[in-house]
Amino acid sequence: MTIIGADEVEATATGALDWLLHTARRTDGDGLAWPTRPSEDELDPTLYSGTTTSGVVPALLEARRHFGDDRYGDAALRGARSLAATVADTPFIAGAAADGWPIDSFHFGLAGMAFALHAVGRELGDSAAAAAARQALAMVPERFDGTRWSLFVELFGGNAGIALAALEVGDIELALLATEPFARIAEPTPHGVQWEARTGREARQHHISHGTLGIVYALAAVGRAADRPDLLELAAAGAADVVSRNEAGPAGFLVPHSDPQQQHPGLERYNYGWCQGPAGDAQVFRQLHRVLGDPSWAALVDRCWHTVRQSGLPQRLRPGFRDNSGRCCGTAGVLALACDRQVENGDGREFADVLVADLLARATVDADGGRWSNTEHRVTPSELEPMPGWAMGNAGIIRELLRYARLRASGEPGYAVDWPDQPLVAATSAWRPASQPSPASP
Repeated sequence: MTIIGADEVEATATGALDWLLHTARRTDGDGLAWPTRPSEDELDPTLYSGTTTSGVVPALLEARRHFGDDRYGDAALRGARSLAATVADTPFIAGAAADGWPIDSFHFGLAGMAFALHAVGRELGDSAAAAAARQALAMVPERFDGTRWSLFVELFGGNAGIALAALEVGDIELALLATEPFARIAEPTPHGVQWEARTGREARQHHISHGTLGIVYALAAVGRAADRPDLLELAAAGAADVVSRNEAGPAGFLVPHSDPQQQHPGLERYNYGWCQGPAGDAQVFRQLHRVLGDPSWAALVDRCWHTVRQSGLPQRLRPGFRDNSGRCCGTAGVLALACDRQVENGDGREFADVLVADLLARATVDADGGRWSNTEHRVTPSELEPMPGWAMGNAGIIRELLRYARLRASGEPGYAVDWPDQPLVAATSAWRPASQPSPASP
């Protein structure tokens, strides 16, 4: 295989950043926002998709730090202005909780907006963004019913994600408010505990995005931060249930999507990415090893890594097997783990090279810049419109490509903006290029 140089990876990331800037929409107050897809007009401020201003902003901060280019910092600041205006838009906040929509959540609501605003405040020294982050998070407890905020309690849409965002912004009381109900609503199993991640859904999901392991991650993070052994014990019990479901034998780790299997057209029983597979399971086990210290958790990380490498990724072996290049359920999320392995175990470089080569080969590049399209094999045409955001679009891919390029060029392991659901590898928060001064208020 031809090894791709760090400069070529940076050039692709730069093209993708150009496309992000090209697709941005101006908002009132000199703000910027991004639609879910460039062909759409509706702007949604959440982290997962939509405007994904909350998801795009951290990628712009990553680019600013990586290249030392204030164009990206300015765009991030203007994105924060758009987010701050949304936080201040009381009718939006009051009306968005209808039908159980998780408006307070990390990936779909206020907690994720607070995370993005907090990152701008910290990286750019912007007091208005920092204040808006506090304002967003202060609204979150208003809709707590004593157990949950919405139909969800998992990482994407419920308590677990809110807890992680609260920790990132420095609100330990909110983090505890979100995690303490898990002991009361846990369902005992023969090997541990599990949770009804979404009210009324028979299927019990197991992985980091929508299931038990996302709750486990939050319990471990909050338990460590608050010195709460009871939360750590509950985290271990939840992980034990998932470990008992392994179907890959003693050398690997592969757990079904859900039990009983959630019924959805085209939904496969096994996945290999971050959200519903061993690439994300490994991040939870990394967290447990970091918090609890037991080497058995590190052994599980190794087993996840073995399964991911043997899975056939990033090839698209059949329709539906690997149709996504993004950070959530695609190649970029697996690249994050490969780079973590390179730093912590020294064995991720070769597979990271394969993943990056695939990402670069799948990029569309023209006068507007670079971007990635995902595939939906159940519809015609199957190639989907490129998206800007974190989960399925450019922003999530850019972040991982830039980190890979730094590892190749200088061995630097960290990110400009650490994600609450990915354990740090080594002094990542201290990373800053020697040529770039400390952030100051614009």
